[in-house]
Amino acid sequence: MLRVIAKREKELVFDVPLEQLKDPDIKWYWVDISEPDAEEEKLLLEFFQFHPLAVEDCLNELQRPKLEYYDDHQFLVVHAIDEQTMKTDEVDIFFGSNFVVSFHLAKLKELDFVWNYVVNTKKADQINPMQILYKIMDKLVDSYFPILHNMEDAVIALDDELELEKPKLINELFDIRAELLRLRKTIVPMRELLYRMLESKRITISDKRKAYFQDIYDHLIKLAETLDSIREMTSDIRDNYISLSSHRMNTIMKTLTVITTIFMPLTFIAGIYGMNFAHMPELNYRYGYFAAVGFMVLIGASMFWWFKRKGWFDQK
Repeated sequence: MLRVIAKREKELVFDVPLEQLKDPDIKWYWVDISEPDAEEEKLLLEFFQFHPLAVEDCLNELQRPKLEYYDDHQFLVVHAIDEQTMKTDEVDIFFGSNFVVSFHLAKLKELDFVWNYVVNTKKADQINPMQILYKIMDKLVDSYFPILHNMEDAVIALDDELELEKPKLINELFDIRAELLRLRKTIVPMRELLYRMLESKRITISDKRKAYFQDIYDHLIKLAETLDSIREMTSDIRDNYISLSSHRMNTIMKTLTVITTIFMPLTFIAGIYGMNFAHMPELNYRYGYFAAVGFMVLIGASMFWWFKRKGWFDQK
C-alpha cells in the first residue's frame, strides 16, 4: 500500500500522483510504503533512484539499526517492536532536505499514528521532513518503554516466586533474558544512530529541532540503562535460584546421610544374625529376639539424639 502527502505552496495535499512530486511547486513530500507488492518495491530503485545497496537492505530483513549517507539522500534503519508478541519489524527510511520515504513490510500502528498527526495538522508550515522523521523515531522509541516495564514487572514477579520452588521459573527467566538480548540489539544501535545524527555535519538539523532529537537520545540512554538493570536482576535471580537449589540438594543429601548412618549399625547387627551357621548360641536364647530388637532401637535412638544435638535437623 502506498500513500502520499506533500506540501504544495502553503497547504498540505494528499494522494498526489508520484509524477507530480518533482514539480517545482511541491516543497516537500512523504511517501509511506507498507505491505508492498513487487511494483511498489521497484519504485525505490526506478522512480526514487535510491542507492542499490540501500534498496537491497530494504528487501532483505532484518537489518541492524543503522544510518548510511549517500550523495543526495540518507538511509535510516529503525525497528518497531510489537508489545504483545515481541516481534520486530524493520522500518526503512530514506530522507533528504525535501522528502521522506518510509518503507516497511508490515502495517505498523506507530507509522499510522504519525501519518494521522500530519494529516490532522492545521498549520502546514509546522511540518517538514525533519519534523516527520523526528515524529517517527520518537513514536518508535516511546513504544519501547511499556515493553521494558512489562518485562521488569515479570522479573520482579519471578523474584517473588523464587521461594515457591516453581519448576518452570528458570525456563521463564531464560526466556526473559533472550527477549532482553533481542531488545538490546535494537536499543543500543539506535542509541549510537541518534548520536551520529546529532553529531553529523551531513544532516541539517536546526538548533531548535536538535533539542527534540536530543530528547530521543536521552530516552534511548534511559532505555539502555533500564535494560541493563533488568539483566542484572535476572542474573541475581538466576544465581539465587542456583544457590537455593544447591541448598535444597544439600539438605536432601544430609537427610539421606543421617538415615543411612543410623541404619548402618542396625544392618550390621541384622547381618550377623542372618548368617546360617550351625552353632550360634544366641539363637537358642529365649529372649534373644527381643534383646536384639531392643539393642537396635537403643542404637538408633542414641544416634538420632546425637545428630539432633549436633544440629543436623535444623532448617536454617
